[in-house]
Amino acid sequence: MKNILVFGSTGQLSQEIREIAKSTTGYTFEFIGKDLLDLGSKHDLDHFFKNKLPKNTFGIINAAAYTAVDLAESNKEKAYSINSEAPAIIAEYSSRYEIKLIHISTDFVFDGLKSSPYFETDSKNPLSVYGKSKSEGEELVLNRDSNSIIIRTSWVYSKFGNNFLNTMIRLSKERNSISVVDDQIGSPTWAGDLAGVCIEALSSNRSGIYHFSNEGVASWYDFAYAIISKVNPKCKVLPIPSELFPTPAIRPTYSVMSKKKFRESFLKENFHWKDRIELVLNELR
Repeated sequence: MKNILVFGSTGQLSQEIREIAKSTTGYTFEFIGKDLLDLGSKHDLDHFFKNKLPKNTFGIINAAAYTAVDLAESNKEKAYSINSEAPAIIAEYSSRYEIKLIHISTDFVFDGLKSSPYFETDSKNPLSVYGKSKSEGEELVLNRDSNSIIIRTSWVYSKFGNNFLNTMIRLSKERNSISVVDDQIGSPTWAGDLAGVCIEALSSNRSGIYHFSNEGVASWYDFAYAIISKVNPKCKVLPIPSELFPTPAIRPTYSVMSKKKFRESFLKENFHWKDRIELVLNELR
């Protein structure tokens, strides 16, 4: 039976992969977390691939990342270690052992100055340490394993973990009103759909960069309102400009990504972000 390695065992994407794995036949899944492997250690990574790589490993999904966008501004070394250096080492071994690699990246590789969806071929210009570290990681992965697939995604949420959806649910129970920025535009992505895309991509002969998010466009205010109006309509959601909510890391103001290449390559059904929020909220009820 073919084995799939998932780096990052506790994140929301990994948790959704676990859910899919329960009903997936033909594969075994092995989740590699911090307790088993320090991705920030080249020595540990080398030792793992040379001595502990499970037999019949067919694919790797690198769902591990340093995603603390604001903390990365003051923790540059760790951000680059996890988001750039570790993926490069993983890609070196996936190429050597002919293992299909799926690496997750982000809309933060763009500067947000466009007013129409970004294509995979558009120039990158990340504004933050997080975005720069992920951008460098992309380049190193493709350079070391030309057969790999990089999936850029955005605004990922799930019933699992610490994310925007769960934060809004919690705050709506604690407050009478919540202020949310309305001038940063993107596309929410349910981690369950992203997990399915990753597993399907492992069996493809595709390579290169693909964009995936759920369909539709939203501001963070739109995203918050769609959640809170369902879980606690009495809590008011107030739109504010991002200048009233300063953060250490600069965010792209527009990071919607075109999914044309993904649709044409994988022919996989996609769903509107509002429909997926409804699905996840029903799971939480």
